[in-house]
Amino acid sequence: MIHFFYELPFELPEEESDFRRWVQLIIASERKKEGDINYIFCNDAYLHKINVDYLQHDTLTDIITFDYGKDNLLSSDIYISIDRVRENAASYKVEFATELLRVMAHGILHLCGYKDKTEEQAQQMRAKEEEKMALFLK
Repeated sequence: MIHFFYELPFELPEEESDFRRWVQLIIASERKKEGDINYIFCNDAYLHKINVDYLQHDTLTDIITFDYGKDNLLSSDIYISIDRVRENAASYKVEFATELLRVMAHGILHLCGYKDKTEEQAQQMRAKEEEKMALFLK
């Protein structure tokens, strides 16, 4: 089941059911199965503390994905900083909703095994993000 939690005053720009259906489409398109996936929307300070405490990274980030899945069953806590998404949207000159979709897809793609550490991996990740974003509200 896909759940949405809010650690700050924030609402998704569309109905939660639209996002839930979209995430399910992404999972199915990668031939994976849906387990418990929790999206936790938070601010920079909240996510920075998680980054320091659990990953020993003293930096701001837009997303942290904790993978609890096994085999083809995807289960995760996916933390997203709305502050970072807003700032990145402004930097990249895209709508907030577009950048939010990119980040939400990014977390699921990591669970599906996609990486982004090398330039080649990052290019593949960007292409997959675009592909999955196109599935929203289809």
